Amino acid sequence: MNARRLSWVCVLVAAAVAASPAWAGEEEKKPERKPDVIFVPTPHEVVEIMLRLADVKKDDFVMDLGCGDGRIVVAAAKKAGCKATGYDIDPQRVKESLENVKTNKVEDLVTIEEKDIFTLDLSKASVITLYLLPSLNVKLIPQLEKMKPGCRIVSHAFDMQGVKPDVTATVACKDGNERKVYLWTTPLKKEKPTE
Repeated sequence: MNARRLSWVCVLVAAAVAASPAWAGEEEKKPERKPDVIFVPTPHEVVEIMLRLADVKKDDFVMDLGCGDGRIVVAAAKKAGCKATGYDIDPQRVKESLENVKTNKVEDLVTIEEKDIFTLDLSKASVITLYLLPSLNVKLIPQLEKMKPGCRIVSHAFDMQGVKPDVTATVACKDGNERKVYLWTTPLKKEKPTE
């Protein structure tokens, strides 16, 4: 191969690599698996009540399972000054959460991780926040039962079948709708099956 042809091959390879989305850092990363729920943000007034019901304080460690845009962990850090971690399986949600953390200048308190929530060790958390489907809340019970006594679990909209909540609150939202918020404390109180 002569020098001129070799230089054209090098130019074409360099152009192809530069145009490649992976090289440019623009490739959309696909989730490990399809997310269990579609992202619907929790209204800010519901976030406020969730954190209040869970009585989040500075020495708490909050884990948000399926963190979406990170609003709950950001609010916990800003209001209580506590450490918090948000988990989501969707890379797009992780990206949005990281931007939210940076915008709100809480990088020293909040971390965001791309993980499957059903593989997590929840034992370090003192507060768990959820906005999942009822079946997913139930699927989490074995992990929640390994938490230390006195930990709080708070869920927007959906209960946990077979487990009695300590508190059920109704939140009037600015959009005119009402939302339910459920609070449980570990050890979970199992409901007796109805006969």
